[in-house]
Amino acid sequence: MSPADQIRPIRWQNEALELLDQRRLPAEECYLRLEEPEAVATAIADMVVRGAPAIGITAAFGMALTARRVAGEVDWRESLNRSADLLRRARPTAVNLGWAVEQQLHNAGLCDDATTAGEQLLHWALDLLAQDIRDNQRMGALGAEVLPPEGGILTHCNTGSLATGGFGTALGVIRAGIAAGRNWRIYADETRPWLQGARLTAWELQKDGIPFSLNVDGAAGHLMARGEIQAVIVGADRIAANGDTANKIGTYTLAVLARHHQIPFFVAAPLSTVDFAMSDGSGIVIEERPAAEVRQCGGREMTPAGVSVRNPAFDVTPAALIAAIITEKGVVRPPFLEGLAALGK
Repeated sequence: MSPADQIRPIRWQNEALELLDQRRLPAEECYLRLEEPEAVATAIADMVVRGAPAIGITAAFGMALTARRVAGEVDWRESLNRSADLLRRARPTAVNLGWAVEQQLHNAGLCDDATTAGEQLLHWALDLLAQDIRDNQRMGALGAEVLPPEGGILTHCNTGSLATGGFGTALGVIRAGIAAGRNWRIYADETRPWLQGARLTAWELQKDGIPFSLNVDGAAGHLMARGEIQAVIVGADRIAANGDTANKIGTYTLAVLARHHQIPFFVAAPLSTVDFAMSDGSGIVIEERPAAEVRQCGGREMTPAGVSVRNPAFDVTPAALIAAIITEKGVVRPPFLEGLAALGK
């Protein structure tokens, strides 16, 4: 593990899944021990773990926990199907979750009994975790070659180790570039309402000794107008076949601002985030989260009582605003439909 790759939010220890509780960061580093698939689904829904790749890996372990629990049951396949439905419903937008659950159902279908299934599903989840880290490191190296060699790099939400198995997607590109000596100034959006940039990205960058500036989301346009930003790089929760990209709310705004200021806008995500069955972004389900997340900050009420709230967790950036999509298998430029399909073969 390199000095700029220290964080591992998902681990399997002593026959249980352990997740770094991201709700408590940066004040406290605490791992939750999960032994039941129901607890895994709750952890996903309650934002103990977040980030599309991390959610997918966590769901894979949730399916493995189910298979291990139902060993000896006659209807163990039905139990797996029920856990699959529970996990899918935990968060609807990130395609990696459904992808990982389906892969585990496929793996179970190749097994004759629950005991064997438990072993195989755990083995696949562990492999998925290790492969995600390797893929992110490869993605980082590819992305570092695509971004400008110097200048200000703006990122949104958290796309680092905490959003993946380790190293990160967009933040992995930043890690790789800094390690390669790029002369970058990093800017991190605070990312309301969960403050993933202020709490998580800032924590990761500080922990790895990468200099950065934290800015309020509304300052991005100002920074661009002043010439301080030379590129924007974000992650993704779902990418349609044509390149339309769903990511944390506020991403679309950044893409529009970047286009106006003639700044390249990049997306970094594993190929598993591409939903080839979805032709364009209009079909992406946008999760609406509880109003309390907007009404409160740090547990303190910030609005008048009963105020109406819209709290979409994601928005969709049209492919026309994206300069390139960086994956572990290569960098795709427009037209994305052909380029992504070629990588997916």
